[in-house]
Amino acid sequence: MTVRARLALTVFGVGLLTALGVLATVALAFQRFERERTYDRANAFLERVAGSQIDMLEQHRRNPDEFTAWLKSLLLFEPDCQLYLLGPDGTVLASSGSKVLANGFKVALPPVQQAAAVATGGDRMPYVMGDDPERMNLDAVISARELRRPTIARSTEVAGYLYLVSQMPMDTGERAAFFRSTLAGPALGIVTAVIALTTLLAAWIVVTVTRPLREISQQVDEAARLGFEGGLRSPATPGSGTRRVDEFDQLQGGFHQLLNTLRTQWDRLRELDRFRREGVSNFSHDLRSPLTAATASLETLQQRWGNDPARASDQQLVEVALRNTHNAARLVRSLSDLALLDEPEFRLQPLVLDLTEVLDDIARRFAARAASAGVVLHTDWPDDDSPCAAVDVELFERAVANLLDNALKFTPAGGEVTLRCTGAGAELQVTVTDTGRGIAADELPHLFDRLYQGRHDRDRTEPASSEQGKGLGLAIVRRIVELHGGRVQARSEPGSGTAVTIVLPRVDRG
Repeated sequence: MTVRARLALTVFGVGLLTALGVLATVALAFQRFERERTYDRANAFLERVAGSQIDMLEQHRRNPDEFTAWLKSLLLFEPDCQLYLLGPDGTVLASSGSKVLANGFKVALPPVQQAAAVATGGDRMPYVMGDDPERMNLDAVISARELRRPTIARSTEVAGYLYLVSQMPMDTGERAAFFRSTLAGPALGIVTAVIALTTLLAAWIVVTVTRPLREISQQVDEAARLGFEGGLRSPATPGSGTRRVDEFDQLQGGFHQLLNTLRTQWDRLRELDRFRREGVSNFSHDLRSPLTAATASLETLQQRWGNDPARASDQQLVEVALRNTHNAARLVRSLSDLALLDEPEFRLQPLVLDLTEVLDDIARRFAARAASAGVVLHTDWPDDDSPCAAVDVELFERAVANLLDNALKFTPAGGEVTLRCTGAGAELQVTVTDTGRGIAADELPHLFDRLYQGRHDRDRTEPASSEQGKGLGLAIVRRIVELHGGRVQARSEPGSGTAVTIVLPRVDRG
């Protein structure tokens, strides 16, 4: 559910609950008003009746039937009330009602005493609810007066009560129907107006709140789609014109300021990266000529002094210088190749090939070197399957050759190196596994970083013989694999060897 829908439902629900709360409040207020009005009228009526008669208990004792008739005559103009004469314990002695009560029938005495306390100077109460002898399942508004027998000495003992039950004008069902009929008129119109007002308020809130959020979301999506290089329309400057600045304007302005800052930094990084690539490329190009000249001069000296025993010590120095010159030339070539692979304009020249044929040629090239180092080189790929992939042959061979060169360099005599190719679904895996010393766990995450050298490289006493010794070989491998849309991963345990895997998309030969 969208934010707009949630806001609309929330506001509409609040309006509906508010309308229902208003109805419930009106109903309770109506009921309270009706009971208070009935209670005040009952008290006034009892006040007149109690003042007109002195000894009602004696009248009832002398002639109960005449007293009952007298009670009924008092209520000719109060059809909604019933008058009772109660004993001091709440027993009904006489009744104006038509319903015959059982002998000894009693009503709850505490409400009677509470209502009678009004006439004796008690606290004023809104109304008192008590028993209705004719309808004991319903509470009724009651009023009461204490009755005492007249004596020479004023008696404080209560001899009975005059008890008035004010029946509501209608029963519960009738009152509900009356209330519904009342709502069908002006109250229903008010409720409808409240709901309509809350609906309009919800629509206004949804439009004013979600429209800026939608605009910001669209701009974020546009920025994500176009990236830092794409253009993005800028919003109106907050505070321009007569429009007031709110939190959404500040959020939108802050987003564009952040985007502009990121673009500025991105442009700066691109410029630095371009300068780095051009610098490395120019540096590599400028070094090739002097290194080539130095190599040629050292090789000439090596040939001249090769058969001269007096130049044996000079011959050793020339060999050291020539070996380091060759390493420097390979390093310069690697730097140049890496800078070329980083160029945004660089494009592969892929061909769909059976990788086992390419891998077999690479294995043959390294067979002699493996044999001279006392290392067994194995190849492993299925004979009944032709794993094909779209690869740039020269770059792919370079990547696999770097892995094999690295494996042979760190595998001692008597060890094994395996070149394996397997297919798994839509991917091909080319793995080079060795039985060398392995790589520490803390070095594995940095294995393919540029110019990173592990401890086993830094601790080597012999001079590095290839670009791998300077941390460029595996970096070149990763870049080549990334250009092919694949990934490279390594696993190793110290003392158990290393396995580096190139994962490429598999292609069916058409």
